[in-house]
Amino acid sequence: MPTASFAARLPAPPDLAYGAPANDAAGLRLTLSIFAERVHLREELREDAMAAGFRIAEVDGLAALLEGEPRPLGDVVLVDCPQVDAGALAGLKRLDMRAGHAGAELVVSTSVDALNDVFAVLDQSGPQILVAPNRAERMIALGRVLARQPSPRVRELSEEDRLALLRLTEQVSQIAEKIDQMTPGTPLAPGTTSAAPNVAEADAAAFRFEGLRAPAAPGQTAEAGLLRSTRPSLPDPRLVRRIIRQRQLRARFFDGDLFADPAWDMLLDLTAARAEHTRVSVTSLCIASGVPPTTALRWIGQMTEAGLLARVEDETDRRRAFITLTDKAAEGMARYFAELGGGAPRVI
Repeated sequence: MPTASFAARLPAPPDLAYGAPANDAAGLRLTLSIFAERVHLREELREDAMAAGFRIAEVDGLAALLEGEPRPLGDVVLVDCPQVDAGALAGLKRLDMRAGHAGAELVVSTSVDALNDVFAVLDQSGPQILVAPNRAERMIALGRVLARQPSPRVRELSEEDRLALLRLTEQVSQIAEKIDQMTPGTPLAPGTTSAAPNVAEADAAAFRFEGLRAPAAPGQTAEAGLLRSTRPSLPDPRLVRRIIRQRQLRARFFDGDLFADPAWDMLLDLTAARAEHTRVSVTSLCIASGVPPTTALRWIGQMTEAGLLARVEDETDRRRAFITLTDKAAEGMARYFAELGGGAPRVI
């Protein structure tokens, strides 16, 4: 835990300039547009984007983007949308489709209450979604935008590199949060807190949607059916839920950060849900991860790219989307529990 004297030695504000403009692979300056209703936030985003080397193309209110006439997008679009209604969701959907078609990088900040709706409509552009972010988390998002830019001088990141970068990003976010907590008078977004949900909140906020197990693929060969029959079945969901409760219990006696393992906690939650034939919303999965929602969303994105998680649209309501295990991940979890055996539950 940093001390007050340590915080006093930190530069305020820090020098975030990278020493060079933010350019694309062709060497052209990346343009960035900002849309937010809160004036002070627009100015803060402008300062940070300029410090990161972007050229500011436009700064305006959110209504101008979602309700006005279509306008040219920058290479990067920052949107702050903490509250949504039908009109805002329709506007975000149009923006997502335009960004996906144009190849623009979309970074959207929202609230926990609006996360499910925002996640459901943003499915075309591969956006970064931030939940009640602080300034450091927004800067990390800009850094991820720059890291995605192709460059002949940078080698392709391996899976190990991506996970290491994700861990480093998480550590930087935790340090920034602790520093913010030591700074008196730091305002928070309305209706939000800087701390991760505790066990009681997780129990109260977790919710499930009834669903059906996907039917077997048509035209399945006898060989494929034989292979399927040799795979172990998923564990009893009551066992998995008991393990999850045991893991959560540790936070009552120790600092929860000591045991933060969002990837495993989400795999456990999704394994239990799959065995129960229930669906998991993105908000519920973020709670199950035991880390702040923005951090959980980064892990969900990484695990989706790794082929462990999949996004599933609600066939009856296109405004909703869920997260599920892929067949690859479900088989891995089934084999893992089969190796553990059927003995008494243990903390894992």
